[in-house]
Parts: sequence; structure tokens; C-alpha cells
Amino acid sequence: MTIHHHLKTFAGLPVVEIDDATEPVDPASVAWRIDMEDFEASAEEFEAAFEQMMKLSGPSGPTALIVGEWGSAYDTPFPFELLIRNAGRLGGLRALFVGEMSSEQCEISWINQTDVTPFLQAFPALERFWVRGAQGLELTPIRHEGLRELVIQSGGLPATVARAVGACDFPRLTHLELWLGVDAYGGDARADDLAPILSGRAFPALTHLGLCNAEIVEELAAAVAAAPVVARLTRLDLSLGVFGDAGAESLLAGQPLTHLETLDLHHHFMSAEMAQRVVDELPGVAVDVSERLDETRWGRYTVVSE
Repeated sequence: MTIHHHLKTFAGLPVVEIDDATEPVDPASVAWRIDMEDFEASAEEFEAAFEQMMKLSGPSGPTALIVGEWGSAYDTPFPFELLIRNAGRLGGLRALFVGEMSSEQCEISWINQTDVTPFLQAFPALERFWVRGAQGLELTPIRHEGLRELVIQSGGLPATVARAVGACDFPRLTHLELWLGVDAYGGDARADDLAPILSGRAFPALTHLGLCNAEIVEELAAAVAAAPVVARLTRLDLSLGVFGDAGAESLLAGQPLTHLETLDLHHHFMSAEMAQRVVDELPGVAVDVSERLDETRWGRYTVVSE
């Protein structure tokens, strides 16, 4: 299964392609999108597109920026150094999504990334950071006082990255979403690698936890059932993976979940009876058990893997 569509909104703003704009726009009113038509575009061509975006977004740069294809993403990591070099011109940047590509552009597990630590250090006012693709992705544990939302979408998240996330000091982080993926595409993280997050020691402001697209989601469900962090969440997201009856049994046998506003389990392999039981036993919680799948034909599979 793969990703076929681009976002229409990001950071609460409508997405506008730079090629569709003819004059400057209030940077607080849109999320700009740079996407190279030529998947083998050169670094110079991408930098030219970046400069075009800067002309459209004003002296402090964009408030929100999405980058799709930057040129040979299948073997060339995103050039974070370009943003770092221009940090002084990007004082208004509060939200960045790097790698927002469809599978037709580049399969998620082929997208090359790199060490994102220097970028985070160069942008202390950044509030939202989304990354798609974990090939080559690295993170050194750091403190970042501005970050409120971190999303890493992958077909396979390395345990080293999962542990690094949990070792970071993000005092204002309220939203964490990790797509753990499958082992065949590098997703070797286990529940133990998320221990600092699940214990509640990391991220004291966290209210939204997503452990998504996971081959090990039933292992995660067992861990979540006793995880101290759950008591202060408003939203728990275990969607897009291979969640089944065993995972549901773990959740229902564990700590109370009735304080949640939302429990997202969509794209799952529960029986119809078990899915209804989860809904019935959590009155007042918006439980999403849509997209129930039958494993007898194709087995279980995550939404995104390759």
C-alpha cells in the first residue's frame, strides 16, 4: 500500500504551489509547496525554486513550507544546508514538511533523508516539523523549546531514530506521531525503544500520541495498556497498521481509556464483534474503527511500507 495524494492544508493553512502564484501573498495565509517536476532536477534548479518561493513569501520567508521532490530524492538527501544557510531570511518559518511525495514520485522507503539535528538547532522558533522517509534519517538528542508537533512518516523507522526521539528534550511538544513501518524496510524499532515516551518521562506537555503504520502494533498495544503517558493523552492513534483482536484485548484489559477524546484504530484487522466491543466499552470516546480488513485473502499489511 502506498501514498497517492498530496496535502491540501498544512499547519492549518491552504497549500499553494509556487508555480501557481504570480505575486507575493501574505505568508501567514498559505503554506507554500515546492515540488520539482523533474525528479532528477539539479541542486541548482531546486535552489532557484527556493528563491522563487522567497520572492513570493516576503522578507521573513514563509510561515509554513512543504517540500515534495527536490531532485533525485531516491538517492540524494534533502539539502537541509540550504535552509540552514538561509536561516536569517527564514525568520517567519514555523512549520516545515520535507518529503511530501506520492508513491508515483518516490516510494516512501526510497526517500533519502539525513541528520536533521543541525536544522532543528538553526530554527529554534520552529513549531511543526514533519518528515517523510527514514532512509539515512538521523537525530541527535537535543533540547528544542519551540517544537510542538513532530511527525515522522516512514515505511520502516530505525530503532536508533525512535530512541533518539525519546531522548530529546521538547518541553512544549504536544503532538508526536511516528510511523514505525515494517522490518523489511528498516523498521526494527520495538516497544522497548519507546520506553521514555510511554513512561511519560519524555515530553511533559504531550497530549497526542500516534504510533502508526506499525507491523508491531499489537506489541505496542500491550505496552500502551500500562503506559503512564496515556493518562494525560486526549488522542491515541494506533491506526494504519495491523491491529487485530489481540491488540484490542490488550487495550481493554489495561488502564482506563475513557478519558480520551479520540482513539484512532482505522485500517485494522479486528473482527466485527471486537470492533463493536471497543466502541461499546469506551462510551464518550470518538473511536474510529473504520476500514476493517479481512486478513484471509492477503494477510495483514500496513497502509504504507515500500
